[in-house]
Amino acid sequence: MPARSAERSARPRAVRRRLAAAARGRASLAAAALACAALAGCRSERDGGAADAGAGAVDGGAGAVDAGAGAVEAAPPLVGAPPGPRAPAPVAEPRCPPEMVRVARRFCVDRYEAVLLDRETGLEISAFYPPSRQAAASVERAWSKMRLQLGDAEARSMELPLLPGWQKQREFEPRAVSRRGVLPQGYTTGAQAELACRNAGKRLCTLDEWRTACRGERDEQFPYGPTYADGKCNVFREAHPAGVLHRDVSLGHSDPRLNLVRVAGAPLLRRTGETATCASAWEGDAIADMVGNLDEWIDDPEGTFVGGFYARATREGCMARVASHDFTYFDYSTGVRCCADLRETP
Repeated sequence: MPARSAERSARPRAVRRRLAAAARGRASLAAAALACAALAGCRSERDGGAADAGAGAVDGGAGAVDAGAGAVEAAPPLVGAPPGPRAPAPVAEPRCPPEMVRVARRFCVDRYEAVLLDRETGLEISAFYPPSRQAAASVERAWSKMRLQLGDAEARSMELPLLPGWQKQREFEPRAVSRRGVLPQGYTTGAQAELACRNAGKRLCTLDEWRTACRGERDEQFPYGPTYADGKCNVFREAHPAGVLHRDVSLGHSDPRLNLVRVAGAPLLRRTGETATCASAWEGDAIADMVGNLDEWIDDPEGTFVGGFYARATREGCMARVASHDFTYFDYSTGVRCCADLRETP
């Protein structure tokens, strides 16, 4: 065969071999691209260049790079990685026991003037006698005779309130309890008031605490406002109980009947919380009768009570203060109100 004819017949075979090889190459690339996409999400040449599906490495760096956009692709989160730090839980705000009111976010004050219970048995102590076995029995003996010697016929006919037998028969310790709608305990010494608060897990208020509580959130001299208003609190009443029973306001202040005296049909000593206009406001709550009703002992071993009682001739409101008696003094007008420190809520 002539050489030119052989060359013409050889060319088609070479072209056919190259075309077949190219076809096999394209098939391999397509298979590799499908495998890569299934296993590692590699990019196709059409999107900007081939990537190594096994390692996810790219030319010139450790992460995958989009050659078209030049942006670094973020690594996916690790499966099973520990969670990030949590926000701290809110701190529980210190609160007061339910029978107390929080004052200035600093301390707690009893909502009402206290009645006293026997610490051991929970029996209620008579509000008309000293909270002591010996003192109560002595007062009862004395006034069973003296009531027949003082005052007019109506006064002399007024019986003594009952002293429970157990109060005369055994020793006991008082515990202060703040309740609404009861006659509060009078006839209490400063030392007994301190003990009663301590047995309740509380304490006597300091003068600053007591006045802060009395003045309310508006920091005014009276629970109801800045100036004195007659009748808003149970203070500076129209009569004195010793004047009614004994015809002399200076006589017989241990008489158990004094806090039972009524004038024009109304009691001089009122029940706790009964004078709704005499409330010291704090945080949507209120403390009753910090002015009037009974004087209240504070934490002063020298002897101080504050607030004024129902017949005290004072217009000083929250600034009323008596410091002329020692801590062992008592009469019908001396009562108890406790304070306490704020407590962490569970």
